[in-house]
Amino acid sequence: MKKLEAIIRSSKFGAVQESLHEVGVDFFTFYEVKGYGHQRGKNLSYRGAVYDVGYIGRIKLDIIISEEFVEKAQQAIKDAAYTGEKGDGLILITNVENITNIRTGLTNGESINL
Repeated sequence: MKKLEAIIRSSKFGAVQESLHEVGVDFFTFYEVKGYGHQRGKNLSYRGAVYDVGYIGRIKLDIIISEEFVEKAQQAIKDAAYTGEKGDGLILITNVENITNIRTGLTNGESINL
């Protein structure tokens, strides 16, 4: 089992979701995150208050997936999220030692549908 984490542009979320669906990955967790990379943060001042506008909103996807789907999912995300500009995002893949489905008690590969 693998854990695939992807940080992508918010504007590319719909395309990534559709691309993952096309390769058979229909479940994942996602949430909004903020951060900055090479472009660094910027501060603007308005009426005496300083606002940090340099953080860029992104979407982070967490996908637990069987090894047979890892390459397809990685390529689907890469193709759908690509713009060619700085800030397209990252894909991280790590090993998962153990998974247990709370409701069914099934473990590892049996605990998910893939």
